[in-house]
Amino acid sequence: MGRRLYPAISLLLLLHLVTGAHGQVVTADRNFPRQTDGIVITFHADRGDGGLMGFDGDVYAHTGVITAESTGPSDWKFVKTSWGQNTAATKLDRVSEDKYRLTISPDINGYYGITGEAEVLQLAFVFRSANNSRIGRDAGGADIFLQIYGEGLHARIISPDISPLIVSEGETVGIEVAASEQCNLSIFINDDEVLSDFSTELSWQHNADETGQHWIWVRADDGSSVVYDSVYYFAKGDVPVAELPKGALPGVNYIDDHTAVVVLHDPPGLKEHVFLTGDFNDWELREEWYMNRTPAGTHYWVTLSDLEPGREYGYQFLIDGELRIADPYTHKVLDPWHDKYIPETTYPGLKPYPEGKTTGIVSVLQTAREEYQWESTAFELPDISDLVIYELLIRDFVGTSSINTVKDTLDYLQRLGVNAIQLMPVNEFEGNDSWGYNPSFYFATDKAYGTREDYKRFIDECHKRGIAVILDMVLNHSFSQSPLVQMYFDPGAGQYGQPTEDNPWYNEVCPHPPWCWGYDFDHESPYTREFVDRVNRYWLEEFRFDGFRFDFTKGFTNNQTANQGAAYDASRIAILKRMADRIWEVNEDALVILEHFTENSEETVLAEYGMLLWGNMNYNYNEATMGYTAGSNLTGASYRSRGWDVPHLIAYMESHDEERLMYKNLQWGNSSGGYDTSRKGTALRRMELAATFYFTIPGPKMIWQFGELGYDYSINHCPDGTISEDCRTARKPVRWDYYDDWQRRRLFDVYSMLIDLKKTQPVFGTGDFETRLSGAMKSIHLNHEENRVAVLGNFGVTPGDINPRFQQPGTWYEFFSGGEIEVDDTEAPLTLQPGEYRLYSTVEFPPHGIPLSSPAVEPANSFDASIYPNPSREGVHIKLNQEIKGDVSVRVYDVSGRLVSVLLNQELAPGFYEVSWDRSTVTGARAGNGVYIVRVGSGTQVWSDRVILF
Repeated sequence: MGRRLYPAISLLLLLHLVTGAHGQVVTADRNFPRQTDGIVITFHADRGDGGLMGFDGDVYAHTGVITAESTGPSDWKFVKTSWGQNTAATKLDRVSEDKYRLTISPDINGYYGITGEAEVLQLAFVFRSANNSRIGRDAGGADIFLQIYGEGLHARIISPDISPLIVSEGETVGIEVAASEQCNLSIFINDDEVLSDFSTELSWQHNADETGQHWIWVRADDGSSVVYDSVYYFAKGDVPVAELPKGALPGVNYIDDHTAVVVLHDPPGLKEHVFLTGDFNDWELREEWYMNRTPAGTHYWVTLSDLEPGREYGYQFLIDGELRIADPYTHKVLDPWHDKYIPETTYPGLKPYPEGKTTGIVSVLQTAREEYQWESTAFELPDISDLVIYELLIRDFVGTSSINTVKDTLDYLQRLGVNAIQLMPVNEFEGNDSWGYNPSFYFATDKAYGTREDYKRFIDECHKRGIAVILDMVLNHSFSQSPLVQMYFDPGAGQYGQPTEDNPWYNEVCPHPPWCWGYDFDHESPYTREFVDRVNRYWLEEFRFDGFRFDFTKGFTNNQTANQGAAYDASRIAILKRMADRIWEVNEDALVILEHFTENSEETVLAEYGMLLWGNMNYNYNEATMGYTAGSNLTGASYRSRGWDVPHLIAYMESHDEERLMYKNLQWGNSSGGYDTSRKGTALRRMELAATFYFTIPGPKMIWQFGELGYDYSINHCPDGTISEDCRTARKPVRWDYYDDWQRRRLFDVYSMLIDLKKTQPVFGTGDFETRLSGAMKSIHLNHEENRVAVLGNFGVTPGDINPRFQQPGTWYEFFSGGEIEVDDTEAPLTLQPGEYRLYSTVEFPPHGIPLSSPAVEPANSFDASIYPNPSREGVHIKLNQEIKGDVSVRVYDVSGRLVSVLLNQELAPGFYEVSWDRSTVTGARAGNGVYIVRVGSGTQVWSDRVILF
């Protein structure tokens, strides 16, 4: 950012110029600290992002150094401790309120354990409370840096210690400069030398009597070398006042290929002045980007001209000279901390972050952006009662974690038969590795999954296949990177900082504990309502999403009713009805799905108004699959059990937020005699039983990803193979190989045929049905003018008799086996084996063509396998029972699908075999700790299981 007319300034100096509005967050006890010095650092907690302002507990430094070998400001070297580790050497001494000191001794090399010839350029810091609940960073959430000087002559401007400094016209600017040794030291204002002396320090009082940008620079000359430092100030006059251009909305308003009007909304009208900075002005403050304020004081705006068509421009708002924020309405952001981890294959040609020119999140504008050409123009949403939704997290569904790869799986999802896909949040959230419920920008797609066009291509392809796409939208709360949070925020309030009472979009404190995350939207505010409506309209129109699943709508209230907020709340109902009405004005068929979980009286009103409600049946279905019938009442999966007249209940066995059924089956399944629901084969058959008593209940349905293959990793599975609630939202193994396991493929086939029946046979959408879903012997009876259905199943672990209650005598066809029975006595008991299920109808359904029966008939060339010990420290043994002569392979893969080791690949005669793995890999190295997949192939069959090494 130095003036071009003067010698080039280093990257470190550029970083120094982009400082927080309240000055340096850390200062040293000397002007020019060197690598060989012991120094005392002062941390000013009320500067930077203020995350520790007002805090009176113990403060620790997380610190390292930036060396000449560092690739950038995030490439810390010689880090003193791991994150969260509290040590005496990194504990700061409290000097006074918001002021702490850290002693670095005996010198920088000794303190950080620096070895070799490493040249230290900067010390890097993040400060935190002992339990990590409060974090102190530089402005915009950046790391904090202190420059370290080498040998030789150096010069620096001590004051002003921020750049740019904004002052009022006529204000006095105090200037202090220093050199590292006696020399000819000069102060310049723009091109004019105002003071010079042979000294190590100079000071000058300057009158800012002319508006605009002005440079202060110091020159030090010792006769053999000349060095410089510079900052600039902007002297502001009165804020220009002008009416907002007609039709302009908050955000970027594109006028033509060269022109845009940029608007910032300030509903309280409490901000004093705003500058627009960005690539178009080299991130400097200029009078032409001193934003106009409307007469009412609620909007700031400026017109950008001479923009290059199609070029991406980064930009930010600088508010009151203190706060840099990205545009809340931007369609794309640049992240200084996380963008570098996005692969080129996921987001080709991602615009680089403007390092050294600003801090914090940067918004992006672009004129003349090529419009996406939609190919699907006649998509019709499936009937609500026919909906089969597939909920997925892009990150954990495909190995590339990209929406493009998800598009490549649509053949698979079509074979399964789903007609709607629900994407977990894809608007910009904090970081790259998340479930997405920590939103920050509501109009920008998250780049970790792909480009904006990639999302559109995915939706377009889904629509061409008759598949709706639903967006999981989080409007209950935002996290701290949201500009709307930051505009009116007190970092020293509460445990983590909180919005101020002037914030027009958020509640100062969450009004409905304990259900509080992030910062709570005030849904009674007209500004929040305006924002919500614009968000919803944008995703419906720009991306053609077919509706929304709204996260935690129970929190769309400022009331705290009984039963932890679940009691009837008329204000919440009104808020949701108003929002739904605005959505239906855009698309009258749009799905409005609520994760609500309030009393039935409230959910009944919302359902009858046209919204769909989530119904959590995970516990009951899991008790049923494990064989514990006392807690296995499935009645709640029927909308009629709630007294509803409309099939607007989306009951589910699994969701992103619940434990996986197969995991609990395998861990804690019930047993009796030789029947054991914790054995894989039996556990998967129990999943078939549950599916039969899920898809046949009328109403919309939802599957969590890979549930159709019996995904058996815990929701709390950690990357190292352990189980911990701390890993709830951590990455999970992507197991597409499960589809090659015949037992899991059989479950997929059962899901697929049941989904097909649901979508194609009117009887499964009837309103005339009865359920008897408590106890071990369960049944569902459906009546339609063309057909009658009786679904029977034994959820116990012992054989039992069931009264079939056939609706009429005569011929009944069993769907799975393809058989038929003649019924004379409609209540004559039938004996069902444990886990057995049957689906009878009076009109035969089209044959499914898949050889299913009970018990399962395994394909020819079968084998059995087991692994022990597991988990293991040294290695494992794989026992094989090969029943028919054939080729057998035993391979080990990591959870990303990479081959680790080949243990066997040869023809085997029938018999028992044992193969050992000693952790050696195909490269000759020793496999590290973690989770691995042992895969055994024999003929057309594939068997696989996990191995945990520790």
